[in-house]
Amino acid sequence: MVATAVTASFFPVTSTSPDSGAGGNKHGDGPTNLGGFKSKYASSRGLKIKVNSQAPPKINGTAVTTSVETYKHDDDLPSPPQRTFINQLPDWSMLLAAITTIFLAAEKQWMMLDWKPRRTDMLIDDPFGIGKIVQDGMVFRQNFSIRSYEIGADRTASIETVLNHLQETAINHVKTVGLLGDGFGSTPEMCKKNLIWVVTRMQVAVDRYPTWGDVVQVDTWVSASGKNGMRRDWLLRNCKTGEILTRASSIWVMMNKLTRRLSKIPAEVREEIGSYFVNSAPIFEEDNRKLPKLDDNTADYIRTGLSPRWNDLDINQHVNNVKYIGWILESAPQSILESHELSAMTLEYRRECVRDSVLQSLTSISGADVGTLDHSGHVDCKHLLRLEDGAEIVRGRTEWRPKPVNNIGIVNQVPAEST
Repeated sequence: MVATAVTASFFPVTSTSPDSGAGGNKHGDGPTNLGGFKSKYASSRGLKIKVNSQAPPKINGTAVTTSVETYKHDDDLPSPPQRTFINQLPDWSMLLAAITTIFLAAEKQWMMLDWKPRRTDMLIDDPFGIGKIVQDGMVFRQNFSIRSYEIGADRTASIETVLNHLQETAINHVKTVGLLGDGFGSTPEMCKKNLIWVVTRMQVAVDRYPTWGDVVQVDTWVSASGKNGMRRDWLLRNCKTGEILTRASSIWVMMNKLTRRLSKIPAEVREEIGSYFVNSAPIFEEDNRKLPKLDDNTADYIRTGLSPRWNDLDINQHVNNVKYIGWILESAPQSILESHELSAMTLEYRRECVRDSVLQSLTSISGADVGTLDHSGHVDCKHLLRLEDGAEIVRGRTEWRPKPVNNIGIVNQVPAEST
């Protein structure tokens, strides 16, 4: 039945009704076909059509006749056009008009939701993409926009923000090359052997901090470090000007997720990741100065009672290494935080911190009088993050410079392809 109705809408249906004399249709010779649709009032010979039946208007009380009631027989009407296949098709213009209306409405909504900035100096190619592989597969590059919640009291990005962006590019690098398994940066072979990466050393140099609205470009690559380690370097630039803002280098080793002990790199894992190692020098010369151990007698400032929250744990169930930096700075004096900014940092990670740990942060100031830090030039600090029982978590050294920062151009570049 449905098929018949659809067919009838495109092709004429021959009427089999009896003629008017048989009483089947009292109006005449059967229904008139209008493009496949039957008229409610079919015309017939002798049918009278009322053309105008409205009352004559009056002007100043006098009736004025503008038209008369006229009755016409259908013999006086123009004959309909000859039936053809074309004039019996549906009125496609109506369908076209409907489609056009829909497209115009959609275009209007899209223009209302257009997020692109109107300033041409803010138009940057794909600033929020997940990143891409460059330098013939050697380097991973990703852009970040500095959000309002990522800046601090100085209206610049915090050191934690910068390091979180570095860490994000490291994870996305592994994901983009297809080596991300069920773990925080672990490859499929590492997952089979319950192995994870842990950072043992981090070195960062900040030439200038980005501010709110800046778009930064982060490049990262990996290299071998000894027999059982991996070095990962980063270079952070201003995406618009190309100015180098931050350089960072780190050393990573493998740890068994179940035993929490360090492990050698298995042959299967080495084969899996070896082709992605770059044969290049570190992004900057490593700071090999020994980091001394602080205690209650050598520390100038001590902050106690620090403990991780649930949100401080990563998917490997230990505290994210960026969180340690915030704890280290908890014991830095307020005067140095207000008058100086962190320009360089070296950290040695000695033990992982778990959910129920309670920590103490110790800081020692060198190179300046503790009482006159706000008037000092460059200041060096030594740090220790330890458990309450004295077990060391992180040793560190930080360098501070007065505000505002005098930027110095750096010539380091992304490593070139090895031949």
